[in-house]
Amino acid sequence: MTASHSRDYWEKAIAALSPEGRHFIDGAFRPAISGETFVRTRPMDGTAGASLARGRSEDIDAAVAAARVAFASGVWRHKEPLDKKKIMLKWADLIRANAEELAMLETLDVGKPILASLNVDVRLCADGIQYYAEMIDKQYDEIAPTGPKARALVRKVPIGVIGAITPWNYPLIIDSWKLGPAIAAGNSVVLKPAEQSSLSAIKLAALAFEAGLPAGVFNVVTGYGEETGKPLALHMDVDMIAFTGSTEVGKLIMGYAAQSNIKRVALELGGKSPIVVFADSDLDAAASAAAWGCFYNAGETCHASTRLIVERSVQDALIAKIEAVTRSDIALAHPLDPVAQIAALIEEAHMDKVLGMVDAGIAAGGRRAFGAERVLAETGGYYVSPGVIADVSNAMPIARDEIFGPVLVSIPFDTEEEALSIANDTVYGLAGAVFTRDMDRAHRFSEGIHAGTVWINTYDMSNFATPFGGFKQSGFGRDRSVHAIDKYCDYKTIWQQFG
Repeated sequence: MTASHSRDYWEKAIAALSPEGRHFIDGAFRPAISGETFVRTRPMDGTAGASLARGRSEDIDAAVAAARVAFASGVWRHKEPLDKKKIMLKWADLIRANAEELAMLETLDVGKPILASLNVDVRLCADGIQYYAEMIDKQYDEIAPTGPKARALVRKVPIGVIGAITPWNYPLIIDSWKLGPAIAAGNSVVLKPAEQSSLSAIKLAALAFEAGLPAGVFNVVTGYGEETGKPLALHMDVDMIAFTGSTEVGKLIMGYAAQSNIKRVALELGGKSPIVVFADSDLDAAASAAAWGCFYNAGETCHASTRLIVERSVQDALIAKIEAVTRSDIALAHPLDPVAQIAALIEEAHMDKVLGMVDAGIAAGGRRAFGAERVLAETGGYYVSPGVIADVSNAMPIARDEIFGPVLVSIPFDTEEEALSIANDTVYGLAGAVFTRDMDRAHRFSEGIHAGTVWINTYDMSNFATPFGGFKQSGFGRDRSVHAIDKYCDYKTIWQQFG
């Protein structure tokens, strides 16, 4: 793809699509056992989307059974590491070869700009599968220190059947964060994508099978959370649940694990990440980071920089710069328009929630500096303009609750101690940042902010080598990096005694 593709090109390509909406179980597309289907509304224009299989507990049972058979047979976990690596590398190549189709499926489902789907989401999905493919033949077991009459081998072994439940905001990227390390480690996976964003997951599974991944190693069941996600989390033959989503649902997942077989759980949950800006900062850099950090993907990002904690003397100047960056660089438009940097929110109910939180924040004493209003209503889609609500107290719900929309709240401070206190006064701990020219202060804050990732004079910079996850009610366990493979493994000691 290329930026030269016009909106007309994408509209014609989408019109020619025939998205697959059935489950992918044991190497084949399957309708729901009940025969039921459901249809989601397209965020970009409010029209009906593709028909999808409405999974229920019996579909989960079928997928888990296929995954268990594949794992028990050793058809994947006992394969030579180099052979597994080649298959996963081919999978990554097929993702790239089918990039435009995957991007269109992603945009149809979640309403993000087609160029973002193509150049960010699809690219990072392929890169993630490739990253973990490359790790397969670089994992080593250990020999523990013993006396001369014993040898203790410490082996890192796959857990078994992994249930992965992923969200709708970055489906392809977060799918790869779960699938890459889990499958590279030798596990089988049952993926339950968000009901709002199933199309790319189904295609991803078909491409994996085409690449040579054995039947049953990667299965997809589509449906609603209560009808498919809950049975997956409660399933007695699932060994682990890897979940990304809301803190509220994450707590339910932990309960389901306890109610069933005490399966292990890894959770990446919500956030209310602070970006602390001191008066001595490069305000242009801080404004760009704050705008992109909060407004990218229409604010539907778990680690978005949603709380601007700014030294009072520069609050108004910084907000003016944020508004200028937003108006000049972050175009909101129909997602098939190549100029779009951000586009629609996921669904009408979510748009109403975002706007309701804005109204409540203003009623509580916040000041609308700019934006944060519904726009493009004539399209039938669900669009909210990026905006800032200023003069907010950290005690207000708009400063404490996850909005998951393009709304930045500005909280002024007067002292360094106050700034750090506000930054940490949250139940979340996913990310944060500090902007200052004082490097002693920068390092104090990078240590002092209680979050899984903290940036200094930048925001949202990372790569696959860096682990991602949170503290507090932002969850536990890490995606990305070599540490993600450990999450899907157990350690097994084999002791041999001599003489």
